[in-house]
Amino acid sequence: MSLDSPRQLTTLRDPADIVFRTVARSGGVIVLSIMLLVGVFLAFRASQALSVAGFSFLTEQAWEPDSGRFGIAAVIVGTILIALVAIVIAVPLAIGTALYITEYAPRWFRSILIGLVDIMAAIPSVVYGLWGFFFLQGNITPISKWISQTFGWIPIFAVDGADPNDPLSSVTVYTSSTFIAGIVVAFMITPIITSIMREVFGQAPLGEREGALALGSTRWGMIKSVVLPFGRGGMIGGTMLGLGRALGETIAVYMIISPVFVIQPHILQNGASSVSSLIALRYGEATPFGLSALMAAGLALFLMTLVVNFAASTIVARSRSGASS
Repeated sequence: MSLDSPRQLTTLRDPADIVFRTVARSGGVIVLSIMLLVGVFLAFRASQALSVAGFSFLTEQAWEPDSGRFGIAAVIVGTILIALVAIVIAVPLAIGTALYITEYAPRWFRSILIGLVDIMAAIPSVVYGLWGFFFLQGNITPISKWISQTFGWIPIFAVDGADPNDPLSSVTVYTSSTFIAGIVVAFMITPIITSIMREVFGQAPLGEREGALALGSTRWGMIKSVVLPFGRGGMIGGTMLGLGRALGETIAVYMIISPVFVIQPHILQNGASSVSSLIALRYGEATPFGLSALMAAGLALFLMTLVVNFAASTIVARSRSGASS
């Protein structure tokens, strides 16, 4: 061997490190395999219904599998509307709560708030559904009526069959609506979004915080110029995670909405629908072919959730906080 030849370098790994790498890699492979198997299972069980419905499965609003007329156009639109209402309400609440916990709350009060937020995230969805059905629905209808009377010229806030000039008109047209279901789902996903945002906001560089304050910035100016830009990835990630849960929420939505199988763009009006509540409503009485149709609806929801999560991961990876994690 000549003196100028390169040396052969070898890495001696500790046994504990080898075990950890093996377990971590196996865990990742198992998770991906389970997701793939779930998709394959849904696709296999849905193949019978999809072969009959064809492309009309995406455009048909009615749900009558045994008569050959079924599709997810209405329930997909209802699912998206409920999720969007929930996100519009939950994200500002989550941002404000997370900023208060990390930036304004006294140290002794901070731990109490963190515990309360974590407890809210652990409350079963059926409890939120009962609260929404027995308490929220009766108290929110006057607000729904006011929104409809004030902003009814906007199509999404219009309510068919409501007479704004009749003070004695029935308020049942405002119950069991997309708006009420969205509020309940918003309270369910707010703790999850808040926890993620709080963790990211707390990791904002201390030097940049102190530098902004040293240059004369106010507390809000420091938050706006340092904390929020740094935490953009966590804000998007938390929002998308909440959106994923909002899209798949079943029991709470099922307890509140009055299912309709037509596209219902008026969020304040009685009648709404979602894919998950459709499955819960029709699963027990479904024929073998009807069950295949429900599996097809579940496959559509599965794919939609995957698209949302992959889009979120791409956005988060390009952000500063996402790249550091």
